[in-house]
Amino acid sequence: MADPLLHALREALSLVLLLAAPPLLAAAGAGLVMSLIQSALRIEERTLSVVPRIAAGLLALAIAAPWIGAQLGRFMAGMLALVPSLGHP
Repeated sequence: MADPLLHALREALSLVLLLAAPPLLAAAGAGLVMSLIQSALRIEERTLSVVPRIAAGLLALAIAAPWIGAQLGRFMAGMLALVPSLGHP
């Protein structure tokens, strides 16, 4: 009984990392670009890069939303198929 649960937990954790990657990487990339622009122009305002990071994260989330939904649907279908096998010893 523990083996399917451990497999499901391992798959869930890897899925969380995989699904969180697109908006996080987009926000990190936008932050890096804004940081390079600010250093090139010698602007020392820290709050200037917040809006582009949020916009990049939301844009990446909007683009990746169908893929994220499909991955979550596949995972949930697998978990729901696993439920009947958990009740038997």
